[in-house]
Amino acid sequence: MTDLLIVVDMQRDFVSGALGSEQARAIVPAVAARIRQAKAEQTQVAFTLDTHEPDYLNTREGRFLPVPHCIRNTPGWALEPEIAQTCARGMMSFEKPTFGSTALCEYVCTLAAEKGAVAGKGFHVELCGVCTDICVVSNALLIKAFLPETEIVVEAACCAGVTPQSHETALSAMAACQITVLRP
Repeated sequence: MTDLLIVVDMQRDFVSGALGSEQARAIVPAVAARIRQAKAEQTQVAFTLDTHEPDYLNTREGRFLPVPHCIRNTPGWALEPEIAQTCARGMMSFEKPTFGSTALCEYVCTLAAEKGAVAGKGFHVELCGVCTDICVVSNALLIKAFLPETEIVVEAACCAGVTPQSHETALSAMAACQITVLRP
């Protein structure tokens, strides 16, 4: 049983906006269904929100990826509408200015400790969202570093990478790091 479902960056700019892709749009129904299933199972759900300020192009990331995206309080920063419809009050969200969120990891540690899971043993986390090869893999590996005994699962059909090839590369890298990758 999953203790926590983490939905990574399912924001308009990554799905249908500035950095959107056909692959990202294709997973929206599956991610929405997975969130609804988690809620029905009374599984905790948390979201990450890639969050940049108007000076994004002057940041290190902005110099390497000069495409303004997920600028706070813009339409592209919002969750994709079908995903937003699945949200309920009480769901945690974590703004992150870069790929991974240490605040999210600290939250996962707190939840695991509340369950009595030493080093995460007996705690089960699932991740889905975009981009598999940047933010999903970053958060999965951070959680693995914070809680090495946590069971971490990534469902391939609920993730999309920048390209299909980089998606596959990230899934392989996570599998090599003892993260369970579920394939259809």
